[in-house]
Amino acid sequence: MASAILLTLLASVPAPGQSPPPPPAVSQNPSPMVEETRAHERLAPRPLGGTLAVFDGPGGRPVEMWIPATREEGRLGVVVHFHGAAWLPQQAVAGLAPPTVAAVVNLGAGSGVYDRTYSDPAAFDALLRGIADAVADVHPGAAIERVMVAGFSAGHGAIRAILREPRHFARVDDVLLLDGMHTSYIPERTVLALGGALDSTKLVALTRFAEAAARGEKGMLVTHSEIFPGTFASTTETADHVLRALGRRRTPVLKWGPRGMQQLSEVAAGNFLLLGFAGNTAPDHIDHLHAMPELLKRLPAGR
Repeated sequence: MASAILLTLLASVPAPGQSPPPPPAVSQNPSPMVEETRAHERLAPRPLGGTLAVFDGPGGRPVEMWIPATREEGRLGVVVHFHGAAWLPQQAVAGLAPPTVAAVVNLGAGSGVYDRTYSDPAAFDALLRGIADAVADVHPGAAIERVMVAGFSAGHGAIRAILREPRHFARVDDVLLLDGMHTSYIPERTVLALGGALDSTKLVALTRFAEAAARGEKGMLVTHSEIFPGTFASTTETADHVLRALGRRRTPVLKWGPRGMQQLSEVAAGNFLLLGFAGNTAPDHIDHLHAMPELLKRLPAGR
């Protein structure tokens, strides 16, 4: 038995001239933490009036729409939301002025499927046409004047793909990212503390939009938790990347946010706003989606 253990130990020692074996891949996805301090209040579905509609969108998946009963001088805004139960973004836009349409897209787990689907610029063209057709059935002659794209968690993959196309970058007025701006590490799964770097190629379009918002040309609100996935970059790390591009630093704050969230930091520049919140658990992540009604109203389109 002792000799077997000795052989095992010797086998684990690198031969002269060989590098030691790399550390095991970091794995913390999903977060194993449990948190019972904050309230994690949850919204509930409620009647909104208006009209519900569904059409087949890009990727063959349904686009679930809510169209308000009224319009303002023939004008409507639209929020295209990626990832999350449709009733919640629909409820979130119901209190906006001018009246705003909600169109909700769910493609599955992971940001990759969202990015792949909308990497073809024709996909977003088709989505906007489908939305316009559905609106025309309820409000003939109405014009959609302001387009906001919102993404929770994995849904940000669609937004970064959409903004890579210059036509769509110009068409989108506002972006809302709810604890969902991620990217990979280089080398893959090698966290910053172990010498890794962020794959910034996935952040280029989002950073350009943040810069335009800081100049007042667009509107952008980014929220993040303290969740550290380990297998890919956290929303805190990607937010730091964008802030470096803007030449901005966080202002520490400590105050209550929506649904019992605790805000820890804030950055405001022009029409760009970044809010950092406490929490490293799944409920903390879901808080960001349920905060959507209040967060939408802090963008230019919701004021």
